[in-house]
Order: sequence, then C-alpha cells, then structure tokens
Amino acid sequence: MRVTNTRWYPKYHVAAPAAWINDPNSFVFYKGQYHLFAQHHPHSAQWGPMHWHHVVSDDLVHWKHLPIALAPTEDYERNGCFSGSGIEKDGRLYLFYTGHIDTPETEELGFRNVQNQCMAYSDDGINFTKYENNPIILVPEDEDSDVYGADFRDPKVWKHGDTYYMVVGAHTKDKLRGQIVLYESKDLYDWNFKSIMARGEGNQGFMWECPNLASVEGKDVLILSPQGIKRVGNKFMNVFQSGYFIGRLDYSSGIFKHGEFELLDYGFDFYAPQITQIPDGRTIMIGWLDMWYSPMKEDVDGWAGMMTVPREVHIKNGKVVTPPIKELEALRISEKSLENLLFYDEMKFDGIEGEVGELVMNIDLTETPAFEIDLRVGGEEKSVITYDDAIHLFKFNRDKAGEGGDGEREVKLPPYDKMKLQIFLDRSSVEIFINDGEYVMSSRIYPRSDSTGIKFIPVGGAFKIDSMTFYTLGEGIPQPRV
Repeated sequence: MRVTNTRWYPKYHVAAPAAWINDPNSFVFYKGQYHLFAQHHPHSAQWGPMHWHHVVSDDLVHWKHLPIALAPTEDYERNGCFSGSGIEKDGRLYLFYTGHIDTPETEELGFRNVQNQCMAYSDDGINFTKYENNPIILVPEDEDSDVYGADFRDPKVWKHGDTYYMVVGAHTKDKLRGQIVLYESKDLYDWNFKSIMARGEGNQGFMWECPNLASVEGKDVLILSPQGIKRVGNKFMNVFQSGYFIGRLDYSSGIFKHGEFELLDYGFDFYAPQITQIPDGRTIMIGWLDMWYSPMKEDVDGWAGMMTVPREVHIKNGKVVTPPIKELEALRISEKSLENLLFYDEMKFDGIEGEVGELVMNIDLTETPAFEIDLRVGGEEKSVITYDDAIHLFKFNRDKAGEGGDGEREVKLPPYDKMKLQIFLDRSSVEIFINDGEYVMSSRIYPRSDSTGIKFIPVGGAFKIDSMTFYTLGEGIPQPRV
C-alpha cells in the first residue's frame, strides 16, 4: 500500500509511511536511540489486525522507519498484537504486548483468556523473537480480582528497586468500573499477580486503557485513557478521554492512593499517551493525535493516523503540565519576529503565516480583554482560537477548518496577567500549548494547502502582544513517494 496524496501528510509528526496507525506502544531509549512503536494495520488505511510499526530517532525530532516489529503470526495473538510497552535489561530490548483472540467461542467462554499478555525480545532493536512460553500472563481467575477477560490489555513495565512491575488496563466483570491490575517479576519472564492497584469510582469510566506509571518530581503519576466518562458541562466532550491521577504507589501492598482525575489535553484529538523516562531524567510523553470514531479524511489518500509532538511531563502547583520538548527547536529553519504590538483592529503581519510552522506569542492580558486568532486562513477556511479574560475561557473552534470534523472545545483557565501561546501547525494538525503546557489543546484539521494565513483580532478593546515569532519548520519524518 502507498500514499497517493501528501496534502495532509505531516512534515514532522510521526506517521506510518502508508496505511493505518493508532496508539503509540513501547517508547524506550535503547542503545543510544529513541525507539517508538505504534499500532499499525499495514494493509489498509482502516483499523484491522494490529501489527507494531517501528520508528527510531537520535534526537526525538528526526525519525526514520524500521521494519514492522511485531505481526500476529501465532495462535495466541491471531487477531492482533495489541498495545504494550518496552524495557531494556542486560543489553536486550523486551517488548510486552497484548495477544488478542477473537473467536466464536468467546461468549460461551465468558470472554476469558481472549486478551493475554505476551513478550518478545531483541538483541539489536530491530529483529524480535517471540517468547516460546507466551502468553506470560493470563486473565486472573481469582474471584476477588474481578477482571473481565475480553478487556485486559496494554501492559506497561518498569523497574523499581530490584523488582519489575507491570500494570494492565481492565474493567470489572460487570463492565461498570475501570481498573488497573498490578504484577511483579524478578526477571521479566515469570510474573505474579500483586493487586488491583486502582479502581474507578463515580464518573471515571467503565474501562481504563493504556496505563502508564511514572515517578515525576517526587510523585507517582498514573497516566491512562478511560472509556465511558460522561460529559460534564463542556468537559469530557470527546468519545474517550486521556488523563492522569497524582498519588503514591505503596509497593508493599500494591495499592495506589491518588487524587482526582484530570485531563492531559482539552482538544479534539489526543489518546493513548505513552511515556518514557530518558537518561537525563526527564519523563517524555507522546500520544495519538486522533480520536476514535472521528473523521480521518486522509484515509482516501492511503494513510491514517499520526502522533503528537513529544512533550515533557512535570508537576506544577499540584497539576501535571506537559510543555513541548525543547529539542523541537532543531526543526526551525527560518523565523520572523515582532515585538511590542498594540492594535485595535484586525491585523495580519508579513511573515507570520504558513502551512507548517510554530507560532510563539507572549500576550499582555492586562491590556487585552479578549481576542481571536484565526489559523490556517484561506477563503472561508479558518481554525479559530478565542479567549475572554473576563471569564478566563479559552476555546478552539474548527467549524470552518476544512474537510474534517467540526465543533468546539474549551478550557477554563486560572487568572493570568500574561499568556504564552506556543502553537505547532502541521499539514493536518494544530497543537496549542498555553503557558508552557499548563493546558494543551490538540486537534486534527483538514484545510487546503494554500490556507496559510493567520489573523489577529481584538475583541472589545486592544490586543497587546509583547513578542511574537513565527518559525518555519522542516521535516522530521520521511515523506512518502507519491
């Protein structure tokens, strides 16, 4: 299969060279390089039996494709190698994934042992051998575990002290509450059930997918993607959510005590984030820059799905913040900068425009009561940011953003005197970082390639911009041959 048109194919976001990808899988530093895997159906631009696509980078910015790492070749995974994670041990790269089986007997079996955890390993980071004793973990049969066998997936493995731990996403047998199952091992091969580490309460969803646990600045952060959270006002508006709990994992009991669930991203398209902790101590996160059941207009061009830019994970004032990694500055190839702008009417500025680029703005809200910024403007097309400082409400609207989905997303901000916006534009996406990742909105858009304008519109007064720079960005992912 091949890409037939690159009009929406990203210049610097990870995507498959053709066909479908979704959830990022193992994200790991191995033998001096960053390896990222993703769910992949290589035979069409629609979801299908899952393989693992594989890219590698020296700098987290410039990626190259490697051969497919995993394919569903064995009976225990015959309907797909579902999501998972990776870890290095003694020079060997281990991948952990969910073997998915879908048979007519599943209902009769009560859906037990349909999703089980498996392992593969590699000594070169390219060619992987599946463990001869797969699956390594079956659905727990203990009644107290209360795990529904059809939804038991996405193993994430890490090391704490001299022990390896694995979390697996699941839900209860009554299908009403999401939960995380914890295992432990001394050698990565033999695993023992430890506990139900955490379980949903109230409006926290019926299934918890894609769990990650990381120690961030003295706190344990559980990152996950709950399904079934009900909309509350204009929050939790996507079909599924991705967010986090901050707390503490008691490794002796296996119980994670935590605070409230919070979103990681307030845009239309962000799911299944995967994290890694790199040698310099930072925690880095990449998510799928799409959402289930949303229109993916690129599928007519022979590909579908892409990843977000990498983001750091920090804790600030009791909340997770996710600024873009500074390594992305390596993509900048030209720039246009302006300073000390004060205007009362709609403005466009020479050099502040583009199909692919990064816009960095520092706005003085003490003199700016409200504003609108129109991105990717051309004819009737535009993707619209608005902010009203009186009610601290920030919105992104894509009703006129091109051929894709419409609608609006919003986030209530705390009072700010200054607002920094860092906006990454690619051919079919926009990622908005507010005040260095305190709030983020990521969305797919499908404008024409000549919709490149940017407009700045004061609302009810002045628009005061202390500084503004537009960077033209280069390639970070190989472009398909059409």
